[in-house]
Amino acid sequence: MNEDAPLLEFRQVSLSFAGQPALRDVSFTLRRGQMIFVTGASGAGKSVLLRLALGLLRPDSGQVILQGQVLQTLEEDELLELRGRVIGMVFQEQAAFTGLSVYENTAFTLSEHGWPGEETEQETLAMLRFVGLQDDADKLPEELSGGMERRLEVARSLIGWPPVMLYDEPVNGLDPLNALQVMNLLIYALDVKAVTSIYVTKSMREIQLLAHRSAYETNPGGSWEIRDNAEQRPDAMVLLLDEGRIVLSGSPADFFASRLPAAVRLTEADNGTVLSDFYTPDPWDKSRQAKIMAD
Repeated sequence: MNEDAPLLEFRQVSLSFAGQPALRDVSFTLRRGQMIFVTGASGAGKSVLLRLALGLLRPDSGQVILQGQVLQTLEEDELLELRGRVIGMVFQEQAAFTGLSVYENTAFTLSEHGWPGEETEQETLAMLRFVGLQDDADKLPEELSGGMERRLEVARSLIGWPPVMLYDEPVNGLDPLNALQVMNLLIYALDVKAVTSIYVTKSMREIQLLAHRSAYETNPGGSWEIRDNAEQRPDAMVLLLDEGRIVLSGSPADFFASRLPAAVRLTEADNGTVLSDFYTPDPWDKSRQAKIMAD
């Protein structure tokens, strides 16, 4: 495959549900080694975009192209094979199998795709060490804390290091330390394991942190560290969705400087703005109060 070719491409993609547009004429490309942030208010189409990229939904018009293959032209078995080989996703909701142990959940994808037993065990144990769950391999998901559950979801999705990863608000609701730990894992996957990613969030702090952070392997195959950078990542891009349309596509700096109403509602949000219509837990705000609101 051409190394310069996009790993994922949307070409004029539109999709409606019961006559209500969810995405309208969306076009973008995701290139190798890139991180794209997708943001926008509730109902803007962010999660729909991810499910189209994964092939769980099919567009009404346009094309979704994953590693050179148009998803809507594939038979179900072809789509499953491509999905298992090329792309992973961390969903907002827990997706782990409740009846399987941490080890079995992590190994599941490799076993499903016919990896030899010895290789599966080696890769699974390495992944559990990577996410800090090596001592919890025999536990069931219900025995884990919230932060540990989220790290299990990351392990299940990153096993085998797929070329493309989709993250749907992966640290939503986590405390600051657990949120930071998960985000550091995602940066490591991007910088050290070349896992290209789309990251959906409504948190401006997450975009700022991830856009100014890099991972470095200090010992090949072993230790690694995270560094904060004054300059933003040159490959970082923000897609701002508003009512199903991309209204801004540019660098994080472009996004934070934008005076578009859809951008200002996010970057300058407070309790008096439109964003107060829904609540997104802020993992960096240690003084936050428990709230119950519908998203």
